Amino acid sequence: MDKTYNLNGGFKPTTKRFADLDGPDFFPTPAWATHALVENERFTGDLWESACGNGAMSTVLERTGQNVISSDLYDRGYGDPGIDFLTAERRVANVVTNPPYNAAEGFVRAGLKCAEHKFALLLRLAFLEGANRQRTIFTNAPPSRVWVFSERITFYPDGAVQKGTGTTAYAWFVWDKDATGSTELKWLTPGYRAKYS
Repeated sequence: MDKTYNLNGGFKPTTKRFADLDGPDFFPTPAWATHALVENERFTGDLWESACGNGAMSTVLERTGQNVISSDLYDRGYGDPGIDFLTAERRVANVVTNPPYNAAEGFVRAGLKCAEHKFALLLRLAFLEGANRQRTIFTNAPPSRVWVFSERITFYPDGAVQKGTGTTAYAWFVWDKDATGSTELKWLTPGYRAKYS
């Protein structure tokens, strides 16, 4: 790990996330970040958590009372392993996931094909930037809503000691196939971390 990752009790933004022993880019989602989504977005029908990791997000989604399908490319002891969301043929009502950072654009393309109603991706707010994404994703299929976190999310490697806060801004990007109009920019009310941590 980069020795400067933890600096004065805080965490610097990572330019490249390192891999853990079981596969690349495994940073479980804090429960409060998932609660923030499900308290602001209504989902009807099955939910597919397609990068479920150790089930951190799936267990929160299961509390909604809807059927949750959990899968991951890697076997982390939860859900169905060996399922590559980028090439999957499954169609479901909704997809909700925190995709690997280096595959975010591919997850958008796959979500447009797989989700019948909504798909929500937890992404860095900086995902809004970029000439290529402007020409492809945001021109052809912009999100319906972007829910910006007022509180910073810190993603820790599985098993790491959790302290301090991150310096990277995140948001839920929601594509709603039943929505009309242009992209709405919304802010999540502070307090989810304290309520669900």
